[in-house]
Amino acid sequence: MLLLTFLLALAAPALVAWLGRRAFWVLAIGPAAAAGYALAQTPRVTAGDFPVSSTPWVPGLELSLDFRLDTLSWLMLLVVGGVGALVLLYCSAYFARDAFGTGRFAAVLTAFAGAMVGLVTADDLLMLFVFWELTTVFSYLLIGHYADRKASRRAAMQAIVVTTAGGLVMLVGLIVLGVSTGTWRVSEVVADPPTGTAAAVAAVCLLAGAATKSALIPFHFWLPAAMAAPTPVSAYLHAAAMVKAGVYLVARFAPGFADLPVWRWLVVVLGGGTLLLGGYRALRQHDLKLVLAFGTVSQLGLIVLLLGLGSKALALAGLALLGAHAMFKAALFLVVGAIDVATGTRDLRRLSGLWRTMPFTTVAGVLATASMIGFPPFAGYVAKEAALEGLWHDVTHGAGALEAVALVAVVAGSALTVAYGLRFAWGAFATKGRPGAAVTRAAVVPEKVAETVDVPAATAVRRQPWLLVAPPLVLAVLGLLVALFPATGERLLAPYADLYPAGEPGHLVLWGGITPVLAITAGVLLAGALLFWQRAKVERVQDGLWSPRGADVLYRRSMRRLDDLAADVTAATQRGSLPVYLGVILVVLAVAPGAVIASGLLGGTPAIEVVPWDRPAQAAVVAIVVVAAVLTARARRRLKAVVLAGVAGYANAALFLLHGAPDLALTQVLCETVMLVVMVLVLRRMPPYFTDRPLAASRWVRLALAVVTGLVVMGLAVAAPLVRTAVPISVDFPSEAVEFGGGKNVVNVTLVDIRAWDTVGEISVLLVAATGVASLIFLRQRSGEVLRLARADDVSHTDTHTRSVWLAAGRTVAPERRSVLLEVVTRVVFHAMIVFALFLLFSGHNAPGGGFAAGLVVGIAFAVRYLAGGRYELGEAAPVSPGILLGTGLFLSAGVGLATLVGGQEVLESFIVHDLHLPVLGEVHLVTSLFFDIGVMLVVVGLVLDLLRTLGAEIDRQPREPESTGDAQAEQAERAERAERAERLTVTEEAR
Repeated sequence: MLLLTFLLALAAPALVAWLGRRAFWVLAIGPAAAAGYALAQTPRVTAGDFPVSSTPWVPGLELSLDFRLDTLSWLMLLVVGGVGALVLLYCSAYFARDAFGTGRFAAVLTAFAGAMVGLVTADDLLMLFVFWELTTVFSYLLIGHYADRKASRRAAMQAIVVTTAGGLVMLVGLIVLGVSTGTWRVSEVVADPPTGTAAAVAAVCLLAGAATKSALIPFHFWLPAAMAAPTPVSAYLHAAAMVKAGVYLVARFAPGFADLPVWRWLVVVLGGGTLLLGGYRALRQHDLKLVLAFGTVSQLGLIVLLLGLGSKALALAGLALLGAHAMFKAALFLVVGAIDVATGTRDLRRLSGLWRTMPFTTVAGVLATASMIGFPPFAGYVAKEAALEGLWHDVTHGAGALEAVALVAVVAGSALTVAYGLRFAWGAFATKGRPGAAVTRAAVVPEKVAETVDVPAATAVRRQPWLLVAPPLVLAVLGLLVALFPATGERLLAPYADLYPAGEPGHLVLWGGITPVLAITAGVLLAGALLFWQRAKVERVQDGLWSPRGADVLYRRSMRRLDDLAADVTAATQRGSLPVYLGVILVVLAVAPGAVIASGLLGGTPAIEVVPWDRPAQAAVVAIVVVAAVLTARARRRLKAVVLAGVAGYANAALFLLHGAPDLALTQVLCETVMLVVMVLVLRRMPPYFTDRPLAASRWVRLALAVVTGLVVMGLAVAAPLVRTAVPISVDFPSEAVEFGGGKNVVNVTLVDIRAWDTVGEISVLLVAATGVASLIFLRQRSGEVLRLARADDVSHTDTHTRSVWLAAGRTVAPERRSVLLEVVTRVVFHAMIVFALFLLFSGHNAPGGGFAAGLVVGIAFAVRYLAGGRYELGEAAPVSPGILLGTGLFLSAGVGLATLVGGQEVLESFIVHDLHLPVLGEVHLVTSLFFDIGVMLVVVGLVLDLLRTLGAEIDRQPREPESTGDAQAEQAERAERAERAERLTVTEEAR
């Protein structure tokens, strides 16, 4: 089901481009299949034989993809799949044929359905969190679908900030549960929950996540703001799916935590407060979607209250209300969408007489409203009767104060539900006043300015497609049909309620006899009808009452304060000085680990026997490193510091060689060479000195910090192996390199086989780094840059007899800048370096070398060509875009992994061919990781070429900013010199 839904989501843009709005019919197959699967598994779920799926993911960490379909998941899967399929069908008629972004919307909505399917069936704590966050991201994209509207962008940002914050708190609770119980299976945690402080902390964290996701106070404000989304989004996310995720979380963990006092108090406060606040706010709304939005907030509080309080009877009622709410609230949102499409407004003061012009929509709206207010014989009535019966039974049989408070909250909230439900039905469908009359509304703003709205005799409507009417009508009729068989509903849902440890079992009935609960229900209906009848007075009373600052206002102010704080912190810490940044990092590195190492040494740790050196040559090399490092720290000239740092790097390479690591030594030498070239290129546009200030004091500070940091790092290098508690896996690398990698060079086989995934990540970073550097330097489009630099920029470069000169483009360099010796050496060694690079590539599997070293050698060869002949010579040497080399190399390395996967092996696993006979070469020992190594070489070559073209050729091409009159004159003289040289070369060409 997950794969099907996510594959449909990936195909959605193409389907919409091909089929238009009818693509939603295809996409509805995904959620419909989920609902169909749930229906097909009903006998097993009812019998307690819950379907389970477990796929190992990371066996070493005991991570697996665990899914389980029990009673709660079964109901949620029906809701998510059934409502999701109807909403997708509804979308095919809701959006215009030429609506912008329909393909993206279809993909995200389908993916959201898949995320909800994974969320409600996940039986692993970490997988639960993954799908939880996926719903957050997808809801952000759906709420902000109308990205050109400020309200949509603000609502989307508000929703993702609130729900992500709650999700992170919830993650803490999930980790506490997994660590304290020793298992990450949700079903096992609920069956045997932790006790003590861990249980309390986990309970608070879980309820925090549920409160943000289900819009409970004080986080309720994001849900009404999210009504800026398209109506199908409101019908699915904010009635049946996303906001139900928080309810699902409470329902999932309540059987294990409902006996905790902190859990029960928080449930009553959050659920009861949200129930009353949402109902109160719904009474003063004039936008039909906002009436339903605040009503949704209220209903979510009621469901959380019932499911979290801890009684079996209330759990049964809460689960029944969860299903009923999904049907009637989704139907009502779809009805509002149909009204909006037909009339162009959702303002209930401007709508009149729709019961005549939109009869089927009216039937769907009235049926769904009747279920919402708890009117018999609808599903909402059955669920609320069971809830009142369970609370009344608990209160009259000696329950505590919490049950009494909950009963009062449910009765008052139900009366408010009746009032705003009647307000919705009257506002949407009734005929209001005489033709041409006016309705005056008391203002809700502090200025108390009344607003007069003209009411037409009957609102003009456009013809409605049947898919705008059928889905809400189906959901509304289902709310009636389900209520006619309460015994069946009780039989299906009772296994979940039986998991609760306390309370008497509840029942779902249409007629429970003449009881006090029936009198309460009648009183609720009468009180709600009275509030609706006196709605004008109620609005005036609400306007006159003092109200505290809204949670949305507090949120916006908090975000502004946070932005101000971030700006202040940034101004204080981001000083624009790289030495300061690096100094802070090194101080933290020296202080934190250094304190640990020092405490260990002072605490009586056994003395460590340190061998100064194995041979005197090592001490000599170390002395060179020390002297070079000290001189580097004291240097004021940039070029001097770069050269001295290079000396230290080359000396380190010698130290590697003396320790028997030729691969490391070779790589270090090549990297130092490339770095020197790059740094010299960069220094051409930088001042020769680091600063004009005296550096006597700061040099000693930097030297001291360097010494301390070096000692701490050395201490870590010595101490880390001594605290190892397990045998390192690297001890098996030599044998595995030969057996599985087919090579004797452990270093290279490790890079291309044993740790090939790491290498793929590293070359990906190289590609990103090259692209980032180029984007900072290039001032014009990079595509085709090679040809323009090598041929089009110089009219004199038309020599077809390039073999008669040492360098093809050497004549384009100013005579005073040419070096005949360098040109001759370059012509002699360039091809030898390329051949040597190929030797390193092919021999690297069994001898020092490999693709990385080969790529560096080729890069150095191109650097030599550039230094000898300039940017035109670089274009002649490598007439190919670096981006092509980078992309081809990464594709080749990753493609080898995919090829082995197709061949039935693990990803990036090497395949060894022993008996391969080739002409001339004879018997060849071939390992497929060779192609991976070739990809690495291409990436490195592309990186070096990109650096040379970016920091070399492009900077050569860009004119310098004249800093003074003298600089301007020098620039003018240089341009005149270039023009004269070009003319002279042209005359020479004509003579030839």
